[in-house]
Amino acid sequence: MASVKQLRNRIASIKGTQRITSAMKMVAAAKLRRAQQRTRTNRPYSESMYDIVTALAHSTSAANGPELLVGRDLDRTRLILLISSDRGLCGSFNSSLGKKVQELVGNLASEGKVAKIMTVGRKASGIMRSLYGDRVIATYDNLSRPAPSLEGAQTVRDDITMRFMDGEFDSVTLVYSAFESALTQIPTPKSLVPLSIPKATDGKSLNYDFEPEPEAVLEYLLPLNLSTQIYLGMLESFASEQGARMTAMDNATRNAKDLIESLSITYNRTRQAQITKELIEIISGAEAV
Repeated sequence: MASVKQLRNRIASIKGTQRITSAMKMVAAAKLRRAQQRTRTNRPYSESMYDIVTALAHSTSAANGPELLVGRDLDRTRLILLISSDRGLCGSFNSSLGKKVQELVGNLASEGKVAKIMTVGRKASGIMRSLYGDRVIATYDNLSRPAPSLEGAQTVRDDITMRFMDGEFDSVTLVYSAFESALTQIPTPKSLVPLSIPKATDGKSLNYDFEPEPEAVLEYLLPLNLSTQIYLGMLESFASEQGARMTAMDNATRNAKDLIESLSITYNRTRQAQITKELIEIISGAEAV
């Protein structure tokens, strides 16, 4: 059994940890509010960009459109762009994304296709390199610190576009954590190349007038749409990370409280037993005299 001093030191140590996890929870909550606001602000822009690009695809011959829109006929190699966090202490956030990538890689292998991986976020870099080694062709760390930026998304977009044009891969799938709430983050795959083009009768009206010709506008907007979708994925993942961290730190704070209460009971009982033992020794000594 631990001594009174050991129990007292352990309780003090856990209280210090509890203060840290409580502070991290409040910091994550503050960052989450800002991240939610940025995500809500950018979602309509991303959706509108997607609507315009799909309208352009319907206005042209999508089947013979740019490869950045329709991909390549021989889809042998797929790039998986994984967006994770740069920091830990966010529960199962990064491991859930890793499992989703493993599922996609397994499905591609069963189809006889090859997967290459590009990561955004330091945590994803370590996980993917341990699993897939040389198939990780590029990593980007700290693009979301202190917050995601469009410039960071454009950097990733430029690298993907260059490698795609050089023939390193034939299609691109984005994997990110879609933000639902502080308690719910969903690992989500999204095809960037080829772009998923709905039928003209689906969803919103696709009636637009374009100037100059739709082909020229589409050629200009495709890279912009790619960076917009990557940027939204970074925003969604950042908000999800803060929600996951806030939940994880709240659970850690509660667990610390429960452990402190349990150790305090043990401490009081041990101290009471020690005092009782000392009293018995004093009484026995007095009687002996």
